[in-house]
Amino acid sequence: MVGSLVTALLCVGGLAAPTAARDGAERPATDGAAAEQTAADPAVKLPDGLAATPPMGFNNWNSTHCRAEFDEAMVKGIADIFVEKGLKDAGYEYVNLDDCWALPERDVNGKLVPDPKRFPQGIKAVADYVHSKGLKIGIYTSAGTKTCNSAGFPGALGHERSDAQQFAEWGIDYLKYDNCNNQGVDAKQRYTTMRDALKAASETTGRPIVYSICEWGENKPWEWAADVGHLWRTTGDISDTWGSMLSIMKQNLPLAKHAGPGHWNDPDMLEVGNGGMTDTEYRTHFSMWSIMAAPLLIGSDLRKASPETFEILGNEEVIAVDQDPLGKQGEVLSSEAGRWVVAKEMKDGSRAVALFNETGTAQSVSTTAKAVGLPDAAGYTLRDLWRHKSYNTAGRISATVPAHGTVLLRVAADGAWAKQPPAVELGAEGAALVEAGKRTGLTSEVTNLGRTSAHRVAVTLSGPSGWRLKPATSTTARSLRTGKKLTTAWSVTAPSGTTSGTYDLTLKTTYRSPQGTRADSVLPLTATVVVAPPAGDSVLGDLPWVSATNGWGPVERNTSNGENAAGDGNPLTIGGKTYAKGLGVHAPSSVEYYAGAACEKVTASVGVDDEKLTRGTVAFEIWADTKKVASTGVLTNAMPAQELSADVTGARVVRLTVTDGGDGIDSDHADWAEAVLSC
Repeated sequence: MVGSLVTALLCVGGLAAPTAARDGAERPATDGAAAEQTAADPAVKLPDGLAATPPMGFNNWNSTHCRAEFDEAMVKGIADIFVEKGLKDAGYEYVNLDDCWALPERDVNGKLVPDPKRFPQGIKAVADYVHSKGLKIGIYTSAGTKTCNSAGFPGALGHERSDAQQFAEWGIDYLKYDNCNNQGVDAKQRYTTMRDALKAASETTGRPIVYSICEWGENKPWEWAADVGHLWRTTGDISDTWGSMLSIMKQNLPLAKHAGPGHWNDPDMLEVGNGGMTDTEYRTHFSMWSIMAAPLLIGSDLRKASPETFEILGNEEVIAVDQDPLGKQGEVLSSEAGRWVVAKEMKDGSRAVALFNETGTAQSVSTTAKAVGLPDAAGYTLRDLWRHKSYNTAGRISATVPAHGTVLLRVAADGAWAKQPPAVELGAEGAALVEAGKRTGLTSEVTNLGRTSAHRVAVTLSGPSGWRLKPATSTTARSLRTGKKLTTAWSVTAPSGTTSGTYDLTLKTTYRSPQGTRADSVLPLTATVVVAPPAGDSVLGDLPWVSATNGWGPVERNTSNGENAAGDGNPLTIGGKTYAKGLGVHAPSSVEYYAGAACEKVTASVGVDDEKLTRGTVAFEIWADTKKVASTGVLTNAMPAQELSADVTGARVVRLTVTDGGDGIDSDHADWAEAVLSC
């Protein structure tokens, strides 16, 4: 935990208004005013003992933006829930206010004025209430003349000393300092000036403030801010989509060497519980933020949260990975074909290991005790942090991970491994795509990873009512020694007339340890009922897809990417030419179609949509199952549409992907114009 001291974070929440922070071109424009700067004191520098572990708490931005529901009642309600639901005991302590808490103008003395409709008793009264719960409170402003909201609330540029003093007198413990309307003043100068102001305010009030730098990673703060702020944003804003979360995770992972006690990489707030991802994806989000030693700032309105959301956010074994006092950020050991292994050294000598599956189907993800940095040992204890169960392993660390899922483990050479049952990996291949009324094959494997044998092994497959799930080979084994497998062939048939969509299957194995202890392993599977594509040429903008992920907003049919709700795009336009049909996406993007080995060709005119003016760089790819069969290289907005064609003969799945061109996702609106699948 951070302890009783106050932490001033430089960017915990979203960075702008609902339509402002997605692409650089959409951020609020500066007003041209010159900003008066306070000279920075080079003698004032961190570390100062604050933020010894990544800050944990809440920020309202992701769930409310500037809507009226963001008010005093919400802040107090969140504080109450922290206590009532055990989140305080789990380590969450900051209740942070984001943009829109103030009036648009300062008072006659140049002081900030809380909005009397939102905060009728003022900020200090709210801070006192939060403190009475044994919690801390944070606030937001920008290192510019105005904040990021389009309404333009007062920023702190030129008012650093006054604002910092006001925050400290109110009882503020944490400052998120954004980057909008910065008048072109050097970032390091602006953020250092506020650091010095917070230090001065602390000396006069006795209230230190954790300082969060939120300049979106534009000036590589990880290279210079360790003695300026306690954490710094490494990316642009997150959104509540799989593509956004994945992109941000990939930007933050390479920065591990820059993180540590008192200076943390911040990949933005948590979206867990906001509804845009599945619970499996939210568990991945929470697991990866924890192994990256990222701040854990809840971005959902806990007054409306589901039990599943509280279960994810309150998992103390996962939180312990994030809050480990050694302060290491996990490092990537491998990431081949979307199968990621990330390992983190823990203070007690164990290793936290994330087995993450980026792909859309279940995958086996593996490493070894040696590879994650553990010493040679006769056996190892392996703790599954989501299932809350312990096993032994002979050294192999492996799991079949559901699509978009993460298995988070803690592995130790602790000498107590023999007390645990052997770990087994339960895997499956096939039956991901099913045509109703047609039999599809599935093969399951139970592999003993343990140092000890697994006895009385049995495997079962269950699914929706009416589905025929029949084994064709044995489902039991008397005993499996280390490394041995039980392989079972199954036939899977969805009833004729089954509606297209996804259906849950569950593969389960039960077994006994040498001591007779019963153990089990469960693998959730997803079967997607699909319809074979029609013969002839079909416009992909009109065909149902199997899956679609997008960097911002939904994939759009026959319009450009509008970034918010479905249907908010514009006509597809590349190089001045408008197209009636196609797909509008935002990098990174992936759209999968079922071809059923009945199609031969994909064609499209591709490019950056004209709506991004001179911005945006992307690259297009077409995949036939696991093989890339066509690509464009990097395209810019200045280029006309490029013709792209690919032979997809024999493929069961055709995938259209767009990458960011290697320079981030700013303005990467991409069009698959007149995309056609020939079958």
